[in-house]
Amino acid sequence: MAFNHLPAGVHDALRPLSVRPVTHSVSMADNQIPRQAGIRPSPRAVLGRLSTGASRSTRITHTEHLPPRPGTHADWPSAIRPEVINAIRAVGIERPWAHQARTAEHALRGESVVVATGTASGKSLAYLAPVLSTLLDGSEEPSGRGATALYLSPTKALAADQRRAVAGLTAPLGTGIRAAVYDGDTPVEEREWVRQYANYVLTNPDMLHRGILPGHPRWSSFLRALRYVVIDECHTYRGVFGSHVAQVLRRLRRVCARYGSSPVFLLASATASDPAVAACRLTGVPVVEITEDGSPRGEVVFALWEPPLTELHGEQGAPVRRTATAESADLLTDLAVQGVRTVTFVRSRRGAELIALIAQERLAEVDRSLPDRIAAYRGGYLPEERRALEKALHSGELLGLAATTALELGMDIAGLDAVVVAGYPGTRASLWQQAGRAGRTGEGALAILVARDDPLDTYLVHHPDALFRQPVESTVLDPDNPYVLAPHLCAAAAELPLTEPDLELFGPATEELMPQLEQRKLLRRRAKAWHWTRRERAADLTDIRGAGGSPVQVVEAATGRLLGTVDAAAAHTTVHQGAVHLHQGRSYLVKQLDLDDSVALVEEATPPYSTTARDTTAISILETTTEIPWGDARLCFGSVEVTNQVVSFLRRKLITGEVLGESKLDLPPRTLRTRAVWWTVTDDQLEEARVHPQALGGALHAAEHASIGILPLFATCDRWDIGGVSIPLHPDTLLPTVFVYDGHPGGAGFAERAFHTAARWLAATREAIAVCECEAGCPSCIQSPKCGNGNDPLDKKAAIRLLTTLLAGAPDQPPAAK
Repeated sequence: MAFNHLPAGVHDALRPLSVRPVTHSVSMADNQIPRQAGIRPSPRAVLGRLSTGASRSTRITHTEHLPPRPGTHADWPSAIRPEVINAIRAVGIERPWAHQARTAEHALRGESVVVATGTASGKSLAYLAPVLSTLLDGSEEPSGRGATALYLSPTKALAADQRRAVAGLTAPLGTGIRAAVYDGDTPVEEREWVRQYANYVLTNPDMLHRGILPGHPRWSSFLRALRYVVIDECHTYRGVFGSHVAQVLRRLRRVCARYGSSPVFLLASATASDPAVAACRLTGVPVVEITEDGSPRGEVVFALWEPPLTELHGEQGAPVRRTATAESADLLTDLAVQGVRTVTFVRSRRGAELIALIAQERLAEVDRSLPDRIAAYRGGYLPEERRALEKALHSGELLGLAATTALELGMDIAGLDAVVVAGYPGTRASLWQQAGRAGRTGEGALAILVARDDPLDTYLVHHPDALFRQPVESTVLDPDNPYVLAPHLCAAAAELPLTEPDLELFGPATEELMPQLEQRKLLRRRAKAWHWTRRERAADLTDIRGAGGSPVQVVEAATGRLLGTVDAAAAHTTVHQGAVHLHQGRSYLVKQLDLDDSVALVEEATPPYSTTARDTTAISILETTTEIPWGDARLCFGSVEVTNQVVSFLRRKLITGEVLGESKLDLPPRTLRTRAVWWTVTDDQLEEARVHPQALGGALHAAEHASIGILPLFATCDRWDIGGVSIPLHPDTLLPTVFVYDGHPGGAGFAERAFHTAARWLAATREAIAVCECEAGCPSCIQSPKCGNGNDPLDKKAAIRLLTTLLAGAPDQPPAAK
């Protein structure tokens, strides 16, 4: 029997939002802090009020105090035009910070550079100053077009925000700077103007991949003059998405070379580990790194907060902790009552709406004027709605937002006093990015991480050193992944026939792939070049966001109205027949899933239950790339094939999670070839660990769940990016085996990172299980929210003994990383 959980798709049964009436620790009359001109609340005082009372104070597991830091100024390089310096001074910046000046120096010398400094450290100005100066130089050329620059951001919202910032800065410079957004929302009538006249084009990698590069002849004058490519928030380009973007950038460099240009890359990132290495891997060119932050920072008080256990019980009778959603809504309420301007970050759109709604309802009990000062902010809103919310937050009209990561990336929302993070966002880099949204003017700030009922969150709030004494993660991407590389070679050949010298640009795996693409009749070699052979667009072969096929459209059956889409990879588990689908606060029942036409037909309903898919998974080893002994055990890394089939779904009560029934499904199996890390143990080791045959399945299953929950601490991934299988006797190893695999075709680098950090990763896994206060296992340690087997069987104590024995054989030196 195999115990598994998938890398995407299965959503949780709803947990109770509250188990008791909420008694707020503050009141308007006694504790609201006045927001008079220039007066900000002390973060220590705010936290003190939040933790008033015995039950509240015990929820804080750790408080970190980050001292203030003074700023270090420098002078702009002499090559920056005086008009640009004057425009910068006009917005109140007399002199740059040291890291801004150094970044500009490298850019003007023609050296690609990544500036990786803290949130709100002025990274935008670091690259804008040299870019605007160069564009202004070019505008005086007789041709009028002069030099051009391309700005890439991971989201449309960030590009639009940057466009407004550029407009405000360049207003005194006249018509020399012509900035324009070019993305899927740009009206058709404006696109020709952008191609012909704009010299600073703001777009995203998706539009570069599908629009600009395939149509490069129409962009020839722009590309011929391209001097700079700005890549903002480059730490977000990781995993499969980052690997795709790396190949899109190589295609851009190749097309630019065709027109005689060789642009300089200017990258901006949240503080990251080895930013130059990651930037070089992303762009394919040498990159200088700037990591010393010269900007000032006020005191930051950072609290780790664990919600209490409730009297309710979930699967297998496990105790249930109060949800991070409910706890964060309480904190947002109390902060608003104190007059503290706050953003609460939450992972899901539904969570953002829920937190705002709960806070509004509870604030209405305190003061009827307060609910209107709280709102939700998430993707899917119209641009004018987002701008209105940002303006209201700036002005102080809004006291609080419950937001998804749509607000995390470099958008300017200065003036916040506090940030609440509802659940660890997956990486330390993202956590610091979110926490840095408060105190952005250099004044003090409060940040609170509220733990979810999850192994990783539980581990972190009890091991603060893992957050505050460790560097942020390395960015993991693999441009040589053949599943990523192959479609980009086809797209490149469609743009310009591929020649032998081009192969080196796309990486060492290219030469091996070319014959396969010829055999599949995707490319044809004529004379000295390979040509695209099909009528369809080569750029349509792949979705760089890694969705893995055409998205399934969710359509209201009665009206034909399109409600939204679901990634193909998640469709079997989320919009199968009978599934409950949530959209904008309304619930729908799926009446039919048509996989041939990629459509799910739904009708509005209010069932008193949620649904959870169940599945079976088999895994086979295709190739063992590396194997090392751990005493008698073995740790391996290699290629695997995973076959998964959703076979049924459970209906659960919304509040208690009680199972109401199970319905069978008839869906086809899906196969995934990917990369995995796995470990085996021997019978002697099982005997040493006192893991008896009847407990073996539960021990392996529990270790697998917990190790997947902890892996994001060591690899730049989310638990939904990875999957796992545990088998008491695997047919390929003939031993008890636990697999953890990348949930993307060809792999994404996460399992490889797990292999190279296995001793630390599995030691943290064991400790996370051991320190959990539950008796037999719970969501905080060994239960998984996406388990296809209903979290059965699980054996907490046997898992601890098994991992202890496994780790005893771990080598002193970890396997060398590539």
